[in-house]
Amino acid sequence: MSEQSATPVVRHVDARHRYEILVADQRAGLTAYRDRDDRRVFFHTEVDEAYAGQGLASILVEQALTDVRASGLRIVPVCPYVAKFLKKHEEFADITDPVTPEVLEWLDARLGR
Repeated sequence: MSEQSATPVVRHVDARHRYEILVADQRAGLTAYRDRDDRRVFFHTEVDEAYAGQGLASILVEQALTDVRASGLRIVPVCPYVAKFLKKHEEFADITDPVTPEVLEWLDARLGR
């Protein structure tokens, strides 16, 4: 990003079950989830190609997980990117639950797969 570029902003879009990252008021990426009891199950993260290589996915996921902690929820990292992020950021280990076959089955049913 050039110095003139806008600072990325992460917003929680509860009605759409996702967090979005905006650059200059344009959506640059998102991480999607579904809630199950006290767990937020993250299943997909993407950043638009036009914004690739700027570290936006990391900013997005870190702020989303920080919001999960503040909400008193736990994290289930079905999304490969979120799982990879968590391996490098052990500060979220205390609120991370494992991905189980039962969670995957529940998620598939919720997403109509």
